[in-house]
Amino acid sequence: MSTSPHPQGHPQRWLILGVICLAQLTVLLDNTVLNVAIPSLTAELDAATADIQWMINAYSLVQSGLLLTAGSAADRYGRKKMLIAGLALFGAGSLVAGLADSAGQLIAARAGMGVGGALLLTTTLAVAMQIFAPEEHPRAIGIWSAVNALGFACGPLIGGFMLDHFWWGAIFLVNLPVAALGLAAVVALVPESKNPLGERPDLLGALLSTIGMAALVFAIISGPAHGWTSGRVLAAAGVAVLVLGAFAYWESRIPYPMLDLRFFRDRRFTGAVAGAVLITFGMGGALFLLTQHLQFVLGYGPLEAGLRTAPLALAVVVLNFSGLSAKWTTSLGTPVSILLGMTLMAGGLVSIAVAPGGYAGTLAGLLLIGVGCAVANPAMAHAIMSAIPPERAGVGAGVNGTLAEFGNGLGVAVLGAVLVAGGAAPSSTRAFSDGVSSSLLVGAVAVLLGGVVAAALLRRAERADSGMVVAH
Repeated sequence: MSTSPHPQGHPQRWLILGVICLAQLTVLLDNTVLNVAIPSLTAELDAATADIQWMINAYSLVQSGLLLTAGSAADRYGRKKMLIAGLALFGAGSLVAGLADSAGQLIAARAGMGVGGALLLTTTLAVAMQIFAPEEHPRAIGIWSAVNALGFACGPLIGGFMLDHFWWGAIFLVNLPVAALGLAAVVALVPESKNPLGERPDLLGALLSTIGMAALVFAIISGPAHGWTSGRVLAAAGVAVLVLGAFAYWESRIPYPMLDLRFFRDRRFTGAVAGAVLITFGMGGALFLLTQHLQFVLGYGPLEAGLRTAPLALAVVVLNFSGLSAKWTTSLGTPVSILLGMTLMAGGLVSIAVAPGGYAGTLAGLLLIGVGCAVANPAMAHAIMSAIPPERAGVGAGVNGTLAEFGNGLGVAVLGAVLVAGGAAPSSTRAFSDGVSSSLLVGAVAVLLGGVVAAALLRRAERADSGMVVAH
C-alpha cells in the first residue's frame, strides 16, 4: 500500500482545504437552492410540473450516476486535473442555466452542472486525504463534513434571499465568481496526485455504473409521484438491477476494475458502508419531512422554516471547525463515535416526533441531531476512506458520495411513502402532524440500527487487525 505524497502534510494544506471546501459548498448549495425558485420558474418559463421535476432531478441523476466514474478518473488522470475540469464544467453550466429562456435549456444546463458536481464531490475528499498527514485526517474530514451541513442549511436561505432581490437566474449566476476564484486557487495551490500504478481505464465499468446508478436513483425519485408499481418505476428498477448486476460481474472478472469488489471483504469498509446508507436514509427522509412539518404544522413561511433548521447545521459547523468532534473520535475510537453520534441523531428525531406543538421540542431535536452528525459523519467517512488504499482515494470518495445519494433518495421516497400511507395531507394539520411523527420514528429506528451495525462490524475489524498484529 502506498503512502500519502505528503507524509508530514502539505505546507499549505489548510489553505488548500479552504479552497476545495468552497468548491464543495457551491455544488451542495445547488442541490437545494432550486427548490425555493419553483414558483418563479413555473411562471417565467411556463414550466409544467414534469419540467420542474426534471430541472431538479437532472442535476442529482447525472451527479449520482457519475460519482464512481468521476472518482476513478481522478485516480487515473490526476485529481487536480479533474478538480479543474469540474469547476470549469460547473461554472459553464451555471452560466447557461442563469441565462436560459426555456425549460429545455435549463434542464440541459442542470445536467451539465451535474457532471461538474460529480467531479468536484469526489476530488475534494480525495485531495484532502492526500495533502494531510494520517493523524490530521479526522479533523480535515470533519471540516469537509461540516461544509456538507452548511450547504444543506444555506441553500434555501441563499435562494430565498436572491429571489427576494433579483430574478431567478441570479441563483445560478452567483456561482460564477466562486467557480472563477476556485479555478485560480486550484491552479496555483493544489498539488497534482494520482494513482502511481497508472491502471488502464475501465470504460465498460464506467458505462455500466453510470447507467445502473442513474436508473436506480430515477426509480427511487419516481416512486412517490407515479406509484411504486407503475410501469415507469418497475422498468427503471429492472434496468438498475440488471445493469448493476452486470457491473458487479464485470468488475470481479477484469484485472483493473474501477471498483475493486475485494474492498467489501474488509469489515471496516462494509461496516462503514452499511452505516452510511442507513444514516443517510434516516436523515435524508427525516429532514425532507421536517421542512414540511415546520411549514404545514407550525405555520412558518419557507424562509422562516429555513432559518429554524439552521441550529442543526450550526452545531455541526461549530463542533467540526473547532476540532472538538475530531478529538472525541480520537479518544473514543471510531466504532464508539459512530454509535454515540447515531444514537444522538436518533434521539433528536424522536424528540421532534413526540414534541408537543411549538418549536421548543423541534429545536432540542435539531441540536441533538447536529451534535450527532458532527460526531458520526466524519467518523463514517474516515472509516470508508481508511479502508481503501490511498492511491484509490478518488474511488473511495466516489463510493462515499454514491452511498449518500442513494441513502438520501431512498429515505425521502420511503419515509414519504410512510407519510402518504398514513393518510396524511397538508390540508389536515392533525393528520399531517401524526403522519410526520410516524415517519420520523421510522427514520430514528433506521439511524439507530445503522449505528449498531456499523459499530459492531468496525469493532470486529479492529479486533481482527489487533489479533493479526499480535500474531506477527
